[in-house]
Amino acid sequence: MLEGIKVVEYATYMAAPGAGCILRDWGADVTKIEPPGGDPIRLFFRTIGTDIQDNPVFDFDNRGKKSVVIDTGKLEGQALIRELVKDADVFLTNVRPGGLTRSGLDYESLKALNPKLVYCSLTGYGLEGADADRPGFDIASFWSRTGVASLTIPKGAEPFPLRTAFGDHTTSIAAAAGICAALVEAARTGRGRLVEASLFRTGLYTMGSDLAIQLFFGRVASTKGRGEQNVPISNFFQSKDDKWFCIVARQGETDWAPLCRVIQREELATDPRFNNAKGRRANNAEVVAILDTGFAAHDMADLAKRLDAESIAWAPVQTLADVAKDPQAFASGAIVQTPSAKGDGTTYASPASPVRFPGADDGPKGPSPTPGQHTAEVLAALGRSEAEIKALFAAKVVA
Repeated sequence: MLEGIKVVEYATYMAAPGAGCILRDWGADVTKIEPPGGDPIRLFFRTIGTDIQDNPVFDFDNRGKKSVVIDTGKLEGQALIRELVKDADVFLTNVRPGGLTRSGLDYESLKALNPKLVYCSLTGYGLEGADADRPGFDIASFWSRTGVASLTIPKGAEPFPLRTAFGDHTTSIAAAAGICAALVEAARTGRGRLVEASLFRTGLYTMGSDLAIQLFFGRVASTKGRGEQNVPISNFFQSKDDKWFCIVARQGETDWAPLCRVIQREELATDPRFNNAKGRRANNAEVVAILDTGFAAHDMADLAKRLDAESIAWAPVQTLADVAKDPQAFASGAIVQTPSAKGDGTTYASPASPVRFPGADDGPKGPSPTPGQHTAEVLAALGRSEAEIKALFAAKVVA
């Protein structure tokens, strides 16, 4: 879908490179500018004591890209980036705004070189306000400051960190969507646009329903335990063989009678304590206890058949080991084969980008690059002679 779109990615770690990977999977040509020594996330496994050539964390965000190592602390390095941007469609960065301005790589400077440029700045807190230049990571900007952490934990429990790059990759999706919208406008008008994505704003949007309640009513309910739910049948339960699963109840009284049939307690369907939402809320702990007993009489395989027969919306609580074997993960295209960085033609399973385009080539376009793998190639494409390229390497402007 994005074949012919040129993206210059000046970013490290996960959120912005994740957006670049989505664009690359969808066909864009993505040139990744790395600092001397490479993107620090290349050291993810070495940092925890494992040294492997295939790095599934780095590869997931960088497969199919070209790598150019440029020292942007040197004026010649900054000039090379400006030259790359002159005929690019997208400039994607998560470098803090102050550093970009000092390097002449801010939006206004690059817009003057390329009026049709879509310039995406992905930051912790946005481009305005006192915290515009504050460093941002997903556990801080997306998870903690937005209220997601405090609202997610049960009332009275201690905060805990989110899993690796959860907020980053949510923000990657937002940034990729914004870039695509701006590309549509640029194709129509010939003018580019500044696209501003941030971990903070994406986190607020992700919790948007609760935030909307807070803004409107001035308060929001805390996260409660299983026996304190306002809608006790929308909950988590356990089977006889100790498998957890969730049930999502539809609006109104649709699901109470079917659930009574699932647990073989049909008489409860007409019990005035439980046959309406108000009654179930008033007796929520008892409702949960009844369902716990009923579900605990059946293995998960049997419950799955019973729940499906009654058209109940439910899902197993799976581990990632379960997900890795889930046939639906493969049928939906959510897991794809990524070429190995070893370059020997082998592949391994990896998460797909978040949207599928049936019938289109929307998967990985190649392995992740080694640091600076394409530096000479990209410089040659800019018109540099072999002697000029050697001089840039010798001066350590590039690597």
